[in-house]
Amino acid sequence: MENKKVSIIIPALNEAESIGYVINSIPIETVKEIIVVDGGSSDDTVFIAESYGARVIHENRPGYGQACFTGLMNAKGRIVVFLDADGADNPKNVPLLIEPIEKGDADLVIGSRLAGRMDKGAMFPVQKMGNRISALLFRVFYRIEISDLGPFRAAKKEMIQNLGLKEMGFGFPTEMIALASKANWRIKEIPVDYHNRYGGKSKISGTFRGTIFATITILRTIFKYAW
Repeated sequence: MENKKVSIIIPALNEAESIGYVINSIPIETVKEIIVVDGGSSDDTVFIAESYGARVIHENRPGYGQACFTGLMNAKGRIVVFLDADGADNPKNVPLLIEPIEKGDADLVIGSRLAGRMDKGAMFPVQKMGNRISALLFRVFYRIEISDLGPFRAAKKEMIQNLGLKEMGFGFPTEMIALASKANWRIKEIPVDYHNRYGGKSKISGTFRGTIFATITILRTIFKYAW
């Protein structure tokens, strides 16, 4: 593996309880930089991230996708890895996502929570069902074999920058898969560990309203590019 060519992009908003653990758990020997894109945290997220050696970028524009995209456009590595700040995805799995790209076997590698080891209660039944349905739709309409739409993923920076991403909300990870499929990218899935998040409920899936909104956004994005 070619060392120091990877940028880790972590979108964050009030993740003081978990951000230190996440940064500290990343296998640093494979990483050129860790970028935390802060969406206006009112807690100590920024201070902790900087104290652990991350480069913090402040993003005032709202949206999960916007934070990811801002990190992407500022990344210096040849490969980018998107990693959530809540500690649910295991940062130690980063090398697993990078390896197929380094070997030239894949253009986009998705970490599948449903195919990996998952803590009890880490994902609600409705989330599991939604991801299975979404993955099924990708298999039917896009002919790609995936089991999960997990946001923990890796790809070459230049390829993603040229993909034409427009969805700056919760549909960002879904749009990336759809556009990558349309562009005939080699998409590979790797089982990853998934744990209970730090600091209580997710800002998206931890509420009924958030879960429904995210599901609608994902389905809308899948059908938009399928047709």
